[in-house]
Amino acid sequence: MPDLETFKQEAREWLAENCPAEMREPMKSDDDACWGGRNWTFQNEAQKIWLERMATKGWTVPTWPKEYGGAGLSRAEEVILLKEMARINARSPLSSFGIWMLGPALLKFGNEEQKKEHLPKIARGEIRWCQGYSEPNAGSDLAALATKAEDKGDHYLVNGQKVWTSYADKADWIFCLVRTDNTGRKHDGISFLLFDMESEGVEARPITLISGKSPFCETFLSDVKVPKENLMGEEGKGWTIAKYLLTHEREMIGGQGEGTTRPMHEIAAGSVGLENGVLSDPMLRYKIAEAEIDEWAFKLTMERKLAEAKAGASLGADSSMLKYYGTELNKRRYELMMDAAGHDGLEWEGERSTEGKLPREWLRTKANSIEGGTSEVQLNIISKHILQLPGA
Repeated sequence: MPDLETFKQEAREWLAENCPAEMREPMKSDDDACWGGRNWTFQNEAQKIWLERMATKGWTVPTWPKEYGGAGLSRAEEVILLKEMARINARSPLSSFGIWMLGPALLKFGNEEQKKEHLPKIARGEIRWCQGYSEPNAGSDLAALATKAEDKGDHYLVNGQKVWTSYADKADWIFCLVRTDNTGRKHDGISFLLFDMESEGVEARPITLISGKSPFCETFLSDVKVPKENLMGEEGKGWTIAKYLLTHEREMIGGQGEGTTRPMHEIAAGSVGLENGVLSDPMLRYKIAEAEIDEWAFKLTMERKLAEAKAGASLGADSSMLKYYGTELNKRRYELMMDAAGHDGLEWEGERSTEGKLPREWLRTKANSIEGGTSEVQLNIISKHILQLPGA
């Protein structure tokens, strides 16, 4: 424990000295998040400095090994670091599918050359990744994917289409599931490829959603040449990697249930006011209290599951539980915040509503129970693998 106290003090002092004041202000929109990548334009000098300082420290990926760009911290030290960042309202220096999804899979399944090539660039925010999983005719049955990769000796020739590819139009590289063998079970013959989005034959087309904005794209792959060294794991064994990566995606999406840095009751107090020190709307007060208690219970569950995972236990089907309940909590939170905002919650444009941030985010939550595997899929996994219900 003394070591943790020492680390806490060191982290506090370092953050106080190195986190720019601009990076301690709440983000006004998704545009304030730093995604990095080859074509990234920093919003200001402070955003650039913050990323560089955190990456140099290894704190963009604090628990990754130092040789791959991390800081080699324990889970307990990471928790302290995140709490110290939250204490001064420090923004995350980097948003990254490379950190949240591909990185953990690379650490487990990638060969040494792939780890050395890709992990440090992910940690420094130099390469932005997207995920090539979903396909138009596969729906929630991911293993029904049809994108083909033909063996052409020193490379694969990839043809097919992906959909709901988040930020494909802005990403530099893609981690992509392809079918290299069509003769066995549908879960066999799937391989996991990494390739550059600037490869000839790759085209990404944005999809607009109800909120007027969207991270999603259709991605078309036509005779894309992918070198054999970009195969991760064994050919035809990509389903194992895909499932492992999905546990991290579900954990990431479920993490939305932990809430925002600002509690709901504080946001509501600014909208409906206080009466004798409590929210003046009793029904809203009751709903917010109930939701915040559920959020705290969810946070503790997330913390326990992450500690188990860091100790070597597999999240497995528990990731479906976290994904399902976390997204339900996130939808409840935005419904309540829209209630609390009243007429202001309907404002789409204008400085007062920071360009419709709240209603756009509320509409965006409607996708939470679809992306990363639908709620129906998660409930089926929970009933079969956790509850072991008969007939599931």
